[in-house]
Amino acid sequence: MGDVFSPEQRRWLEGFASGAAAVRVIPAPNSQPAEPTGPDAAHAKAQNRTLAEGKKLADQEKWKRAENPFESYMRLKIEALAGTKPKPEDNFRWRYHGLFYVAPAQESYMCRLRIPNGILTHWQFAGIADIAERGGGGYTHVTTRANLQIREITPENGPPLLEALTDIGIVSRGSGADNIRNVTGTATAGIDPHELIDTRPHARDWHHHILNSREMYGLPRKFNVAFDGGGAIATLEDTNDIGFQAVAVPDGSMGPDGVSIAPGVWYRLALGGITGHQDFARDTGVIVKPEDATLVADAIVRVFIDHGDRTNRNKARLKYVLDAWGFAKFLVAVEALLGKTLTRIDAALIAPRPAYDRMAHVGVHPQKQAGLNWIGIVLPTGKMTCAQMRVLADISRSCGDGDIRLTVWQNLLISGVPDAALAEAKTRIEASGLGWETTPIRAGLIACTGNQGCKFAASDTKRHALAIADHCEPRIALDQPINIHLTGCHNSCAQHYIGDIGLIGAKVTINDDGDQVEGYHLHVGGGYGTDAGIARLLYSDVTADDVPVRVEGLLRAYLDHRSDPAEGFAAFARRHDPDQLRALVAAEMMA
Repeated sequence: MGDVFSPEQRRWLEGFASGAAAVRVIPAPNSQPAEPTGPDAAHAKAQNRTLAEGKKLADQEKWKRAENPFESYMRLKIEALAGTKPKPEDNFRWRYHGLFYVAPAQESYMCRLRIPNGILTHWQFAGIADIAERGGGGYTHVTTRANLQIREITPENGPPLLEALTDIGIVSRGSGADNIRNVTGTATAGIDPHELIDTRPHARDWHHHILNSREMYGLPRKFNVAFDGGGAIATLEDTNDIGFQAVAVPDGSMGPDGVSIAPGVWYRLALGGITGHQDFARDTGVIVKPEDATLVADAIVRVFIDHGDRTNRNKARLKYVLDAWGFAKFLVAVEALLGKTLTRIDAALIAPRPAYDRMAHVGVHPQKQAGLNWIGIVLPTGKMTCAQMRVLADISRSCGDGDIRLTVWQNLLISGVPDAALAEAKTRIEASGLGWETTPIRAGLIACTGNQGCKFAASDTKRHALAIADHCEPRIALDQPINIHLTGCHNSCAQHYIGDIGLIGAKVTINDDGDQVEGYHLHVGGGYGTDAGIARLLYSDVTADDVPVRVEGLLRAYLDHRSDPAEGFAAFARRHDPDQLRALVAAEMMA
């Protein structure tokens, strides 16, 4: 982004660095202050209790204890002067500001943003494109949290990029590390004919509560919250630590205590989702007034702050507190913080959620506003160039209502397009090199960054995902959508366990000499929402070159042996045990 520091600024920063080095005193990692105070007191007290029990803090807890990441921004700017690569503890701290150093995959930073409910204005979207072009690699990725990532940011461009984002009203504060991640909500909130409630005000309220509450940072581990308003596009709220699910409560409903419950739309409270650990958020039996969602979420997070595991990163998510305590004990602790009893209801009294439309995030769909439509844009595994972003921003401005809506399906929507403007919008989308129509395979094709941009990934997931589609589409005529998720490692950013077909990256040994190539373990039968289920392992150690043919065999077996044309792939896969499925696939591949 050019030389962003003047000579005077450089001299000041260098002087600051010298002075800071002379006076900075870092307390011993295991020291115990008498009584912590201030906005980080709850976290310090939790750490102190852990130490008092004779346990050892995880390294990340020691790093937070030694220097709060929000107090390290000046050091980040100083190190940017010299293009310094961060040490592990600073790589962790910089993530509080939204910067992730992703070497050795790329010798650069990735920046993750905070976009509540995934909605941007057209001018913000175009502004991000300009920033990514000047300070990054000239492209962005849409993520499975309806978010954007900017990649290939050199160290010296890190702070200027963060500040340029702030200038256009986009923040990245707390978008990584032990914090509450981007707040997701229904992609079609406020425009969906099927929705029960508009999630935008509630997602936005929670977003601003996080930004303005220092206590909401520095948790035992990362934390996800989502709001589902009952719209046509799934929000995947059941994969979050907290899932607020809109439900209709009929007139005359009574709680288990015999107290009547006001009819209308409430949020059902689900807790503990973390599909990378093979668990969905589970119904608590509690419903929450929409206007109280932030208060309830705040109390849940505070219980997690006090009791989450700060010694073992693999067991530090909310799920494990719930597993140890049970839901009843946890909810009592939440009620104690709230100072009131939560409302409970028999699930049988709640009306079923409106059905999802698995193609609603792609193509043209009528809005609840007469004569207006949203257009779902197809992005190849979530990637778009900055030039394409500017085209889409201008289409949104001139043909739509000016909003860009990101989805958890790694694509975006342009909303508020009048019937008369649809033809122009479609033509311009196609001219940009993108599309608004797609196949049942590409509609649900999800891939994480992969080893081209993440040091943890074992395989090049985005390239292999497109190879699957390129191979299968000319050979298989599917009549309903299928979700194929590719993730590079056990962090499962692409949520492979909820895919009809889910693949997790692996290094596959191919000969007696121990030579290895990129490959996958292949799972089948995952689902979400009312069809929730964890996919089962079907094949281990499939090379990346063999995966497209193996997926083709699975899809052929499904089409030839499903019980009827309406049976979905997940139901078909669950109806057969793994040996039966492998036999069916083998027969198809021999045919």
